[in-house]
Amino acid sequence: METRGPGINSKIDPWGSTEIENYDGLFQEFGIRSIDDVLARLPKPSKYMRRRIVFGHTDLEKVLDAVEQDKPYAVMSGIKPSGPFHVGSKMIAEEIIYFQQLSPKALASYCVADYEAYADNRQSFEESWKTAISNVADVLALGLDPKHAYIYRQSKQVNVIEKAFVYSRDVTYNMMEAIYGDRSFGLYLSALIQVADILLPETSDFGGPQPVIVPIGAEQAPHIRLTRDIARRHEEEHFILPSATYHRLIRSLTGNSKMSKREPMGLISLTDDPDFARRKILLAYTGGRESTKLQKELGGEPGKCVVYEFLMFHFIENDEQLEEVYNGCITGARLCGPCKAMAAEIVAEYLREHQHKREKTLPLAEEILKTQPLPEIPPR
Repeated sequence: METRGPGINSKIDPWGSTEIENYDGLFQEFGIRSIDDVLARLPKPSKYMRRRIVFGHTDLEKVLDAVEQDKPYAVMSGIKPSGPFHVGSKMIAEEIIYFQQLSPKALASYCVADYEAYADNRQSFEESWKTAISNVADVLALGLDPKHAYIYRQSKQVNVIEKAFVYSRDVTYNMMEAIYGDRSFGLYLSALIQVADILLPETSDFGGPQPVIVPIGAEQAPHIRLTRDIARRHEEEHFILPSATYHRLIRSLTGNSKMSKREPMGLISLTDDPDFARRKILLAYTGGRESTKLQKELGGEPGKCVVYEFLMFHFIENDEQLEEVYNGCITGARLCGPCKAMAAEIVAEYLREHQHKREKTLPLAEEILKTQPLPEIPPR
């Protein structure tokens, strides 16, 4: 969908390449509010929130009310199993874990979108199964608590498919085309299945109705719009309109566009060999000047530097350490070569540690996907 509004120069495409030049323009178009409105209420806000990488929200207050009142709520997201877990997937996973850990009454719902993988990538369900084990092992290694989570494959969750059929009565071709553009019916159907995924924690089987927060990238905003519209049409189910947080899109290591699985050299996957990931960082686009002399005189431009962006988004947790990198760049005290080398070592070490944890979670990931055990539902 081409979305044009005040201050927007964007192409919003949940299944393809999305470029957003002005995030402020999305606030009016999708009813998004600034994360600054609720930041003071967030217990120990994550680095994504502190740094305004998570820049906006819709109705996050509903979840914060539940946290403060010791009431149940859910956090929901998932992954299309079309390739290895990359750092964009890592961001979503860490946002899920953040909301899961805010309260002992939080439920995490994590969907393996194998129907979407078939509709968008023509990927067989057998291939999705293999990839899903790897993906779920990653999210478990990152810290998701499986005892308080429902992890499932779309193709094996009958309730989701049934609900998607029910919700299809509420949409027309013209409506879907207006939201998503001219797409195959398979992608329209996968969008309706995502609606059912988001609303699943609000069903009685999972302790609902209850507030649900969905952490997403800005390019996924159309899915939240569709879900909230359909939820409004089903008063008999007493849905609480789902909430969302929206994060900025990280660029490819080449600096050209949004990071994508379709460009392996432009992203860091959590399964990458650490030495290979190091080489990717060393080849990445920077905000350096044309010469060392100019860099020392004028300073670098971290706002243009993908290496700095990767450190800010993913690999430096401490704000003071990140500020040192930034100040060293803009003053010319830090040159691109040493900075890249430092970043490459940080990334390589992170991958070594993560992959060690991941090896231990692979058997559990396979068992969970085979059995899809129901979670421990928090008491109301």
